[in-house]
Amino acid sequence: MIAIQFQTIKEPVDERDTRDIWQLRQDILKEKKLQSELLGEIRSTEDKIAGYETKRQNGKEKVLQETLEELKTEAGLTKVTGPGIILKIEPVYEEVLIGDPISTTVTPDLLKRLTNELNMYEAKQISIDGQRIINSTVIREISSETRIDGHRLSALPIEIKVVVDNVQAAEKLSNRMKASQSMEEFFIENLRLTVSDPIQEVNIEAYGNPIRMNTMKPAKTDEGGGS
Repeated sequence: MIAIQFQTIKEPVDERDTRDIWQLRQDILKEKKLQSELLGEIRSTEDKIAGYETKRQNGKEKVLQETLEELKTEAGLTKVTGPGIILKIEPVYEEVLIGDPISTTVTPDLLKRLTNELNMYEAKQISIDGQRIINSTVIREISSETRIDGHRLSALPIEIKVVVDNVQAAEKLSNRMKASQSMEEFFIENLRLTVSDPIQEVNIEAYGNPIRMNTMKPAKTDEGGGS
């Protein structure tokens, strides 16, 4: 009986434990494999996020750069090339025959009226005698000389270059200026204003003088990071 009882109590413990260990090892390997796959997916996702962030930052810089270039162009700080027309102001030499003096300069009022008329007919960029006309340009008389932002006009003839949006606008502007009242106003001052036909490419130089902003001040920011 003692022998039988001993045999009944004794069980193949080693064999059962061995099988459990192998199963655990398999489970651990599966977990490690899953963990490795998850880490790989996390790294891939982080790389994608970093790539998107880089693109976003580069996109911001690109937009800012494009905006800056647009503002410079609108302010006249860059050269422009586009369709347009060229006007020429020269003396009326025929007046010598009837004893009238030859005009050697253009008054500021004539130039102001002319630029206003060009702007009214949708001129985008204008230069007079090589001087870019911008919103702050001053045309005035100093010591009996007409000056544009301090630049003394060259001896006649002088050219006025105008750039518009497209060839159709250039043709429209040319036709309007050829029938403009400015023709008569210049002729009264013994000056001839001639207007070219539409030109495919007119080159206008950038504004060359420093732009002063005396009335502008840095904006104050509120406490707490407001801008």
